[in-house]
Amino acid sequence: MTAGNRNKKQNEPAFVLHSYPFRETSLILDVFSRSHGRLAIVARGARRPRSRLRGLLLNFQPLLLSWFGKGEVHTLHSAEWQGGQPYLQGKALMCGFYLNELLINLLARGDPHQRLFDYYREALQSLAQETGHAATLRRFEKHLLQELGYALLLEREAGSGEPIQPELCYRYAVERGVLPDEGGVSSGIQVLGKTLLDMAQDDYTDPATAQQSKQLMRVLLNHHLGGKTLHTRELIKDLQKL
Repeated sequence: MTAGNRNKKQNEPAFVLHSYPFRETSLILDVFSRSHGRLAIVARGARRPRSRLRGLLLNFQPLLLSWFGKGEVHTLHSAEWQGGQPYLQGKALMCGFYLNELLINLLARGDPHQRLFDYYREALQSLAQETGHAATLRRFEKHLLQELGYALLLEREAGSGEPIQPELCYRYAVERGVLPDEGGVSSGIQVLGKTLLDMAQDDYTDPATAQQSKQLMRVLLNHHLGGKTLHTRELIKDLQKL
């Protein structure tokens, strides 16, 4: 077996997170693959008018990709569209770009996350078929942090291990977890016990849960993003003001 064959990956499930022009006729793809995580892949000649890849390497569409190379940037060998994913439109499209931006900013290259890949695929299906986009985003955000090793502890108090009571108010501290909302505690974001328990069950039907979970996830994600600004989040906020 040649070195080229050893470094070739064949028919790997993947999504294109982002692409940008490279030289005159090619594209650089930021790809999320199921078995190999995030990868940079160059699609040579993909922008030529008669390229078989033209119109194929789209965001949010399930693909089977084959590539080769062992450096930081691999070379695309072939791509096959898998179908089954409706095109995202309107607000669902903006939400999809938000998910992609989260993955680009939080996933290290070459670090496989197969369950997260499946959660991402399910989130795209949900965005295309349902109107409750906010609940889809909260579920994905929670799974993303869990897969990165930052699982939210939502059902018990930090330290004491006491079960969360739905009628009580708590504070969620980023580095510690759920704390009682007592006079001496000022760190963290204030949140109802019911919200925490609803989030543990991925239930965002209660309006108070929907609002508080959004605020909590924003604080947690901002912490792990280390100050990076998510442009899609800002754009969605601006559109909601119109």
